Amino acid sequence: MTPDRARHLDLAVVGNSEVAAIIDAQARLIWMCLPRPDGDPVFSALLTKDAGDAEQGVFATDLVDLSYTKQSYVRNTAIVETIQRDARGGTIRITDFCPRFKARGRMFRPMMFVRVIERLEGRPVLRLRLRPTRNYGQPAESSGGGSHHIRFAAQDAKYRITTDASVSAMREDRLCVLENSLTFIIGPDETIEEAPGVFAHGLLQETRDYWQDWSRALAIPFDWQQEVIRAAITLKLCTYEDTGAVLAALTTSIPESANSGRNWDYRYCWMRDSYFVVQALNRLGVTKTMEGFLHYIDQVVAHSGVSDLKPLYRLGGDPEDHERTVDTLDGFLGMGPVRVGNGAANQLQNDVYGSVILAASQLFFDERLVRPGDTTLFTQLEGLGERAAALFDQPDAGPWEFRGFARAHTFPAAMSWAGCDRLARIAAHLGLTEKAGHWAARAESMREVILTRAWSEERKSFVASFDGADLDAAVLLLPELGLLRATDPRFLSTLEVIGQELRDGDLLFRYRHADDFGTPETAFTVCAFWYVNAIAAAGRLQEAREHFSRLLAYCNPVGLLSEDLDPRTGALWGNFPQTYSLVGVINSALRLSRSWEEAL
Repeated sequence: MTPDRARHLDLAVVGNSEVAAIIDAQARLIWMCLPRPDGDPVFSALLTKDAGDAEQGVFATDLVDLSYTKQSYVRNTAIVETIQRDARGGTIRITDFCPRFKARGRMFRPMMFVRVIERLEGRPVLRLRLRPTRNYGQPAESSGGGSHHIRFAAQDAKYRITTDASVSAMREDRLCVLENSLTFIIGPDETIEEAPGVFAHGLLQETRDYWQDWSRALAIPFDWQQEVIRAAITLKLCTYEDTGAVLAALTTSIPESANSGRNWDYRYCWMRDSYFVVQALNRLGVTKTMEGFLHYIDQVVAHSGVSDLKPLYRLGGDPEDHERTVDTLDGFLGMGPVRVGNGAANQLQNDVYGSVILAASQLFFDERLVRPGDTTLFTQLEGLGERAAALFDQPDAGPWEFRGFARAHTFPAAMSWAGCDRLARIAAHLGLTEKAGHWAARAESMREVILTRAWSEERKSFVASFDGADLDAAVLLLPELGLLRATDPRFLSTLEVIGQELRDGDLLFRYRHADDFGTPETAFTVCAFWYVNAIAAAGRLQEAREHFSRLLAYCNPVGLLSEDLDPRTGALWGNFPQTYSLVGVINSALRLSRSWEEAL
């Protein structure tokens, strides 16, 4: 059944792995942080109430008397096109993108957003609104300008808007008759020597060619190709290529459900989330993200050391350990609080060590890589393995980052086991026989403990924590990690219990028990994909394919997903776009698709 959802998060994302911008269905730029995605939101209307013409934090080129709008991505790119028509038949095309392409032997990905508006029919009239903010929602005043540009300053970046439109019309929110085309370039406070339209046209062509070439190189499945390509491109937009960091999402404080207070800042790099992103992109043949992430890990270790990894870090590799609320923004649909920073960085999350080892494992086995893993990297990973083995059965905040209690959670234990298991395989591959035996023995002893203490005879299921009773959708990943087979009677029983108690229609709650904020009201998007993969691995392939196809109907009109879904309405909630959710699309499609040989 197609979800009949409220359309709050019908948004599109453009970016270039340096900056990213979020565009709403009316082609308004409502979220963009500078100088990088965890910086000051210079366009912040995503987190304000709709205040009409007085709204701050928005860049809009509104078509007067708008009667029709349709938004889509240019095929196999990160370029968004919006077609709009007014009541008199005037029609325009708005093209939004962030430049990205190779130039002079290196990647050109400036801190820049480009908008081109073309007249297609009639005599369209636009109202230009330029309302940037600084310091999280405070109006930004211009620091100067010229005949074709206006300057502004964010907390850590100076930028300018260069245009061939009337600068006074932008300053004064005046109407503008579109005769041919208009160009707007938001970028560094530097002079653009060419005419804006000529400059933008060259950037657009190069950027289109780059993304189409990038997409062409993906090792995609036969079925659901468009969905996989869109998910892969969006995952790429959620990386910060300068350091190799992978963002959990591009936003902060979109609540997990209405007025829940479950508002978190996800603009950082989680070790766990990054592993899943790297794994999904590796499966598509995009190995450079893995290599970049491991470079990022080197920076993290330089800050924190091997023995004290935190769950998440800022994009530069430095710890993010201060969480605060700001009162200068109302919150998404007025639903505050708005949080900056994430206190989960101070939690114990024991899966971080296994996550890094898993992310690095392919380096030792993939012959395509220019710099494969060696004994030096293995020795560094062994330090992480020692921490994983020491902490696997100790209480922590778990994968869902509970703030009110700590338990010996099953999923972090399984991730720790997986890290040690992979060290044994790596050592064997490197010919380190003694080391291979050592880590194999460590992993086997951990496995026995997990399979004994995480199993509840009373529930006939693997449960959230050792010797506990609560259910947790994350245990659906135990076969994916290799801890046991998906056809093991204990896992088949777990699958049945989770299907009965955590499933709601096609969606799946991560847990049902009360937490720090009460009982969850929305399903966690990726959990439904975990369930699909689990029933497929258990032998129910046709059921899994049909279920997966229904899940794809929850994507917004341009194919993106957020963190959470309301089972009653299908509405998207939570931070956006959520990398976990897009990983779910890719992994399920790869598992469930027919082979090219079978299909052709």
